[in-house]
Amino acid sequence: MAYSARLRKAIGAVRLALESAGLGMQSPEFARHGEHQAAPDAPLVLVACSGGRDSMALAAVCRIVCASLGLRCGAVIVDHGLQSGSDRVATLTAERCRDCGLAPVAVRTASVHVQGEGVEAAAREARYGELCGAARELNAAVVLLAHTLDDQAETVLIGLLRSGGVDALAGMPQVMHRDGIMFLRPLIGVSRAETTGICEDLNIHYWDDPTNGDDVDGELPRDYPLRSRIRHDLLPAIKRFAGADVTQHIANGARLARLDKEYLDQQADKTMIEALGSTLKTAESQGTSVAGMTDKSNDLEREPSLVIAVKPLQSTHEAIRLRAIAHALSRAGISASSAQIEAINRLVVDWHGQGAVALPSGYSAKRQKHVIRVCQDRAHANR
Repeated sequence: MAYSARLRKAIGAVRLALESAGLGMQSPEFARHGEHQAAPDAPLVLVACSGGRDSMALAAVCRIVCASLGLRCGAVIVDHGLQSGSDRVATLTAERCRDCGLAPVAVRTASVHVQGEGVEAAAREARYGELCGAARELNAAVVLLAHTLDDQAETVLIGLLRSGGVDALAGMPQVMHRDGIMFLRPLIGVSRAETTGICEDLNIHYWDDPTNGDDVDGELPRDYPLRSRIRHDLLPAIKRFAGADVTQHIANGARLARLDKEYLDQQADKTMIEALGSTLKTAESQGTSVAGMTDKSNDLEREPSLVIAVKPLQSTHEAIRLRAIAHALSRAGISASSAQIEAINRLVVDWHGQGAVALPSGYSAKRQKHVIRVCQDRAHANR
């Protein structure tokens, strides 16, 4: 069959993403015309497939590309169990993936536990947990996600509404690693209209999630997910105001902001390592422990903590300093808000004896002379 322009665009995007990840042509025979079978031990590419138009288009395109490179192509479907009949949707999606020629195809059931972060965030965490688990069990080289250019624009707007700053403008990265698994977003430059057209080109059936609001006339109810309301209410309003489709413009801006974010993160990591390394050197010279710098006979005082030297942070720009603090906390598994990070920043540059900064999970950050000690409050009490 003759490929449409949108199908050729998607094929090129997936091929480039795989080759950039080191998954190029496996043998010269795949450069010749004709059907060639991938070796049983060829690298496996897994497509995370929800059954929607974007992921079904990605599954079909990935199968075409992998066949031309000598790679194996499979799929993993995650059933969150949040909607009635979700198990039937997962089963049907698996059948459609197999019909497209993907193998292996795995269906995973996720347990979604909402603990204050909201259903969407909890479902996302559960989904990534299952995707990582499937990738490890199947020894997959990479997992492909079907986020499109439209998803990128929506993500930027969500970030601006919730937080702001360069990180919000940067949107989603094309490449990310999570729990040792590489994830790629090859369709980040392909529009939702194009993925819909690809499904039409290849006669692929897909499922529309009702919470996406595609079948709702007028403004979406407030109980719909924020992303859906941005898609159907906010973005169309911005387009009407601008007199043009701003989706591409927002996505292009995200690509440039991503470069800025990556540079800032690199500099912040250097500062963080210096700040943590300075305390390590001080502790070693004094013959004490960095994790507590106290008597090792008390188990409470051996709990994981951070001891951050103030001087390396004081001598750097605030943009880097804030990121370095955030990275240090993240390294310790502490998820702090921007307000909490700002408060720790004041311990660095404007310390006048103020008390400890309260952090999640019973942790707090307290300045003691030339260091900031981050540990659980009961450990502070024993110092």
